[in-house]
Order: sequence, then structure tokens, then C-alpha cells
Amino acid sequence: MGSADIRIAFLLTLIAGLSTGIGSLIAFVASRTNKKFLCYSLGLSAGVMIYVSFMEMLPNGKEELTAIFGERLGVLYQLLAFLGGMALITVIDFIVPESGNPHEMHGVEEMSVKDPLHRAGFVVALSIAIHNFPEGIATFTSALGGIDVAIPITIAIAIHNIPEGIAVSVPIYHATGSRKKAFGYSFLSGLAEPAGALIAYLFLMPFWTPSVNGIVLSAVSGIMVFISLDELLPSAEKYGEHHLSIAGLVSGMAVMGLSLFLFAAG
Repeated sequence: MGSADIRIAFLLTLIAGLSTGIGSLIAFVASRTNKKFLCYSLGLSAGVMIYVSFMEMLPNGKEELTAIFGERLGVLYQLLAFLGGMALITVIDFIVPESGNPHEMHGVEEMSVKDPLHRAGFVVALSIAIHNFPEGIATFTSALGGIDVAIPITIAIAIHNIPEGIAVSVPIYHATGSRKKAFGYSFLSGLAEPAGALIAYLFLMPFWTPSVNGIVLSAVSGIMVFISLDELLPSAEKYGEHHLSIAGLVSGMAVMGLSLFLFAAG
């Protein structure tokens, strides 16, 4: 694994994390949420994550693990890693306060102007930063697997980070009247993703072996499937555009499948 691959992985993780800033900018100019666009986008993001998890990352993880440990133990370790990724996100959801949980997304028009800064701004920013940490690890490690997987996942993570940027910036802006502070908090919460990538690099890379790669791929699949089922699709459903979110889901799977096909053919 060359230094160029690692730099690209860090760059893509940074792009995904800083997309929270796009949410901030949208919040400053929008008076209401474009529900149809948001539902489709969230469904698209979920489709990309679910497809790449089950059709690319899990098969690759199984191949790595069964080659080392044999069919039976390899599949067992893959299952444990997959469920472990889900367990990690579940624990994070459990420790994050409900009022600041990024899974409880709201539209621009729903954000209260009366909530105090420390509750509706700082807590949300901190909660999202905590939640983005494993997403940064997921983006970084998946990017190491190849550009064909890296770019769609980066786009999917970036799309789902945009509503988080709105959730951070709107209450801070209304509490302080400062666009600079609102954007700054949103920007900082997004930096948790490259921070997660840095932790993965420092603690995983020195021990990177085919078995570690297989376990990480399986765990990252669990993280992404959980995010899709627990956050993205329920958030899209909440806005009442069920068919658009499903259309986005199918489109995301189609885009991801076509992307993998074209890269394989090339």
C-alpha cells in the first residue's frame, strides 16, 4: 500500500467530513427544507452504502478471512466483525444525548430559535463529531480498498453529512446571530471524520495484514448498513416522500453497481 493511496484516502475522508459546511451554507440561504430533494438524496446515499457493503466489501472481507482461517472460521470472524461494527454505532447512539443525536434530523424550518446555544448548538456539534468518528474510519479504510469503492462511498457519506451541517449551524446562528460561529462549529464537527481516519492510520496501519483487512472491511460494512437502516432511510421517511426515498435507494444501488462494473471492465 503506497503513500499515494494513503494520501488519497485522507483527502476523500476530509472531503466527506467537510460537507457539513455545505449544510451550513444551505441553512443560511434556505427558509424551508426541499423535502423531495432531501428524501431522494438520503435514499441515494443509503443505496450506495448498502450495495457496496453486501456486494463488494463483505465478499472481499470473506475472501481474505477464509483464505487465512478456512471456510468455517473465516465466515464466523466475518460475522462477528460485521455485528461488531453495528455494535459500535449502537453504543455511540446510546451515549449521545437524544436532543443532540444526529439520527434525529430536522428541517431548517423546524429548528427552534429559542433553544440555548449550549443545548441546541454545542451539544449537537459535539454529538455529531462523536458520531462522525467511526464514519471517518469507515471512509478511510474503504478508500484504501480502491478508488472504485472510495469515490461512491465518499459521495454517499458527504450527502448524509449535509443535514448534519444544518442541524449544527441553524441553532447556533439563531442563538448568537453569527454566521461565522455557526459555520465554524459545523466545520469543526466535520473534522471528526479525518480525525477518525488519522486514528485508523496510526493504530491500524502498523498492524495491517490480510486478516486485519478482512475484519475491517466486514466491520465497516456493519457500520454503513446500520447508518443506512437506522439513520438515512428513517430520516427520509419522516419527510413523507416514501416513493422518492425508495427511488433514491434503487438509484444509489444502480449507480454503485454500474460504477463497480465499469471499473472492473476497465
